[in-house]
Amino acid sequence: MPELPEMEHYKNMLIDRIKGAVITDVQINRPKSVNKPPEEFIHYVKQQQIIRIDRRAKYLLFYLDNGFILLLHLMLGGWMYWGTNDDKPKRTIQVQLNFRDNHLYFIGLRLGYLHLLTIEEANQVLSNLGPEPLSFNFTLNDFLEALANKGGKLKSALIDQNFISGIGNRYSDEICYQAKLLPMRSIKAINNKEAEMLYKAIQTQLKTAIESGGYLKHPFYKQDVATGSYEKEFRVHDREGATCERCGAKIVLERIASRNTFYCPGCQT
Repeated sequence: MPELPEMEHYKNMLIDRIKGAVITDVQINRPKSVNKPPEEFIHYVKQQQIIRIDRRAKYLLFYLDNGFILLLHLMLGGWMYWGTNDDKPKRTIQVQLNFRDNHLYFIGLRLGYLHLLTIEEANQVLSNLGPEPLSFNFTLNDFLEALANKGGKLKSALIDQNFISGIGNRYSDEICYQAKLLPMRSIKAINNKEAEMLYKAIQTQLKTAIESGGYLKHPFYKQDVATGSYEKEFRVHDREGATCERCGAKIVLERIASRNTFYCPGCQT
C-alpha cells in the first residue's frame, strides 16, 4: 500500500502536469471505485479545472474550481499512470481523467477509491487523522507529549493513523531500524533519548524516501526512472534472513500488530 512518501511523490509529479489543467472527459469503468452514480460523478467533474493538489496522510486531494474535491485513496494495489492511449499500461483501468491528449489512469482500485466530496465532507473524512510527521508544526516536544499519552507497542503506534498519519507497514520497520529500537518495544518503556532518536528517524526516513521516489514499482509515465528508486534502499523490510549491514546479524520476520514485521535482533534494542 502506498504510504506518505509515495503519495507525496505522486503529488509533486501531478502538480507539474495537471495543476491548472481542465478535465476534458471522464471514464468510469468500475462504478464501485467512485461514490456517485457515474453520470452524476462525470457531470460534476468534466470540464472542471484542477486548481490545487494536496496530500493528507495517504490521501490525495484534487481541488476543482466548482468547489468540489476528488479524494483519492489508493489502498492495497492501487497506482496511477500519466500518458496517452498509445503508451498506457495493459492493465484494467478503473477510472480515467482526460486532459486533451494525455490522461490520468487510476489502476488497481479494487479496495481504493476516487470520491467526489464537498470540502466539508472531505474534512469529515480526514478529521480523525493524526498530525503530519513532516509538518513544521509537528515538533519534537509535540511528539514527546503524544508519545507520553500513548500505550501499546512501538510498531502499533507508528502505523496508527490517529496517532501519526501517513506511516504504514514498510516505513515503520525502517524507522524502528534507523532508531535502533525493536518494533515490539512497549511505548511506556521508551525513554526521552530513545524518543528523540525515533523522532529524528521518522523525519529522516520519510524525507529520504520522498527524494528517492518511494518504493512503488510501477512508473508514473513512460520515461519515468525516479518512481520506485527507494525500493533498493530498505534495510530490514522484506529482507528476512539477510545480513544486517550494521551489525552482521540476520534479519528476522515476526508478526506484530497483525502485520509482517522485519527487524534486526542484533542492533535493535
